[in-house]
Amino acid sequence: MQCSWKAVILLALASIAIQYTAIRTLTSKPFQLCTLPSPQNCGLGDQETESPFERGSAGCDDYPYFYVNATRKTHILVLATTRSGSSFVGQLLNQHQEVFYLFEPLYHVQTALIPRLSHSHNTADRRVMLGASRDLLRSLYGCDLYFLESYIKPTPTNHTTDKLFRRGASRALCQQPVCDAFSPADVNVDEGDCVKKCALLNMTLATEACREKQHVAIKIVRVPEIGDLRALLEDPRLNIKVIQLVRDPRGILSSRIETFRDTYRLWRIWRATGRKPYNLDLSQLTVVCEDYRNSVSTGLSHPYWLKGKYMLVRYEDLAKNPLQKTKEIYNYLGLPMDKTVEDWIQANTRGSNEPSAKHKFGTVRDSAANAESWRLKLSYDMVEYTQTVCQKVLHQLGYKAVRSVEELKNMTLSLVQDRTFAPFL
Repeated sequence: MQCSWKAVILLALASIAIQYTAIRTLTSKPFQLCTLPSPQNCGLGDQETESPFERGSAGCDDYPYFYVNATRKTHILVLATTRSGSSFVGQLLNQHQEVFYLFEPLYHVQTALIPRLSHSHNTADRRVMLGASRDLLRSLYGCDLYFLESYIKPTPTNHTTDKLFRRGASRALCQQPVCDAFSPADVNVDEGDCVKKCALLNMTLATEACREKQHVAIKIVRVPEIGDLRALLEDPRLNIKVIQLVRDPRGILSSRIETFRDTYRLWRIWRATGRKPYNLDLSQLTVVCEDYRNSVSTGLSHPYWLKGKYMLVRYEDLAKNPLQKTKEIYNYLGLPMDKTVEDWIQANTRGSNEPSAKHKFGTVRDSAANAESWRLKLSYDMVEYTQTVCQKVLHQLGYKAVRSVEELKNMTLSLVQDRTFAPFL
């Protein structure tokens, strides 16, 4: 049944009138922040960590849902890919007394929405994943941990769960008020001990612990490019600073082969036999290089929306000089590096014979020796292929190519060029 032309015109006029009314309503009062004597950023209501402050009299009371943090709460985002050293960087932040740290909360989004596609390349799947991820990150930076419950399976009962991914990797979730199993003097609680000795995670207490901290840090490996986070970085309610961690793709490939043995089984066959399987999933390598190339190109082009919010860190530089590089990271974040961070660095970057040091997700290791150890594990033809498909990003990030087996195995010569990547301030 066809609509008459009069009905179409009436609908169009009604739509225009509604839009005009909405615009007039939104612009009848100018957007303004409450007047404060110190730097500020917007946050979500009901999340004050300091004593209440006076709001400006004109306009502030009309918008009670948002408020301005008197303490300028800094939100930190570690953007990385799997097996690039992100757990190490996350722990550098986790050790700070005033940082509330979460380890890959987007794991729950992925398993809930696209469990069959752990690294989906489908455009529609990625769009759904990214939209949900941005919404969750925005909520978590506002210390709304209840929002995370929508993705945890099975669904938490009475806001309690034992299914939060890597709960023990967060100091704040292994301390009071969240967990009473350890005393305040236990500053280095093992992740396994936390999971064993702490009771079910109470999301209400976790939210309370988050709000008591001055800063929130989140590590993610499930967002491909920094451009996917632009909406968050431009959100006036947030004060996000991004640390984009990169690593030599050859090192990432080697680490994934060792860690994800089933997924990378054909790569291990190639390494063992010297013959590349015809059905090898090459996207497991090429996607890393494409995402790196796109994301780093955006970051280093210094778009206005990244000003003061972007720092590129090579894992190899951090592994070579962990203390100095960590100081640079904290300086970029505008945070004092307390003694607990320095102590953790000394204890976790000099190698260890402890069992935990050999765990595939552990952070206790000789970081300098580990940075280029892939050269002794990958065959030359695998390295040569990686250099071909990742040539542009290797050059962009300052990683040297090798031209012979002898050059590959000569560990006295580093394949990491001296390169300075200054924060975009």
